[in-house]
Amino acid sequence: LTFPLLLVTLLVSFGSSMLYGYNLAVVNSPAEHIKTFYNITWSQRYGHGLAPSPLTLLYSLTVSIFALGGLVGSLLVGVLVERYGRNGTLSRSALLVLLAGGFMGFSRELASPEMVIIGRSITGLHSGRCSLGCGAVYGPFLMAWSPTAHSQGTGEDFVFPMATGSVVGISIGQTGIFICLGVFSAQVLGLPELLGEDRFWPLFLSVVVVPASLQLLLLHCFPESPRYLLIERNDVCGATKALHQFLGTVDVQDVIEEMKEEQRSLSSMEMVSVWQLLQDRSVRWQTLSVVVVNAGMQLSGIDAIWFYTNTIFENAGIPVSQIPYTTVGTGAIEVVAGLIGCFTIEKLGRRPLIITGFCAMGICSAGITVSLLLQTALPWMRYIGVACVVGIIAGFCMGPAGVPFLMTAELFTQSHRPAAYIVGGSLNWLCNFTVGFIFPFLQMSAGAFCYLVFCGVCLLVALYVYLIIPETKNKTFMEISHIFA
Repeated sequence: LTFPLLLVTLLVSFGSSMLYGYNLAVVNSPAEHIKTFYNITWSQRYGHGLAPSPLTLLYSLTVSIFALGGLVGSLLVGVLVERYGRNGTLSRSALLVLLAGGFMGFSRELASPEMVIIGRSITGLHSGRCSLGCGAVYGPFLMAWSPTAHSQGTGEDFVFPMATGSVVGISIGQTGIFICLGVFSAQVLGLPELLGEDRFWPLFLSVVVVPASLQLLLLHCFPESPRYLLIERNDVCGATKALHQFLGTVDVQDVIEEMKEEQRSLSSMEMVSVWQLLQDRSVRWQTLSVVVVNAGMQLSGIDAIWFYTNTIFENAGIPVSQIPYTTVGTGAIEVVAGLIGCFTIEKLGRRPLIITGFCAMGICSAGITVSLLLQTALPWMRYIGVACVVGIIAGFCMGPAGVPFLMTAELFTQSHRPAAYIVGGSLNWLCNFTVGFIFPFLQMSAGAFCYLVFCGVCLLVALYVYLIIPETKNKTFMEISHIFA
């Protein structure tokens, strides 16, 4: 990677994937402070406080509405990129974060819980556009300079370089690392010595404006994606200048010719709609695999861990004063696990990572249940519970965090991929919302046994991948399709 290309991908990841990770974990530390604010505001308005169940409902909505915003944002990615380009879409998304930061930052001064909820939904809209819009915005920055070097090499797969190769491995791995860093930064800032006190929680939520502002300022220093300029806008001159800057070389004619060939291939290709994809019997197992893996990714319980880490540790018997530091420790391990996943995804293949990851998460979910049931009789079981939480996070970051996005690209031809990503991405966000919203109620009703639900999901997904999904590393679509058939 040249320095300009590396710099722009780091910048976009910092303002997109890292913000996504930060917003996942930012509501964990100030949970009690936000609930107290809701209760006080409600009492001032109506003369009485909120009962526990309505308060839990309101806070669960605050946590999970982030995912609904993400769903809407991911569905709008294609339209926005087509109209404004990738730089323009990222810049407008950064402006949304500034608006969200304003809503959340001034919510307490204006005694408005609604502003917190609106701010959370807007940050979700940003994340849907940039981080989990299936790589539709920032991924091409990394791949725009080499349209064929990492393609599958035969047939129509020639036109889609995301399919295999180290470039997409770096892209997916980088996404996972920056998400982990975002989560870790939220956990560190949530320490009592920093922004973990009651008076600082609005500032804690609105810190997102800092990376968004940096991204907004610096994006204008870089040209638009060369692939977008040539293929979407037919701007050969603009694409040439962008390649000069990204690659640092004078002769880019070979790359331009490859992009033109890609443009001709795409113009003659008819894209499949979501409904057509669901009806296509020839890719039925591939579609089902995308559904299972993407839904399992969120229903594995990882969002419950990120959203409600402090509550989980409190129930596990960890002293309240030690919980913030225990949480930071799990975040550090998460970053290490993300780095391991990044550097092994192209060496070990997809199947070993995702099967091992889901199995580890399932076993550790069952371990949390056991530790909660036995902690009264055996006080040291609380440390087993913490170890199981760490195991869930590490297992997720090493495999399920990135492999589903990569696998979705590899199971379909270019004509089917956009629809497959819409299906997978929509399920991803919907399941994220479901877990974030119902977990507190599931915990209240099922107690320690609620984690067995996540255990069952993880082990079933691992079994499905083991029995149905082949290894896709370095295989063409025709080879993968033949294995499914």
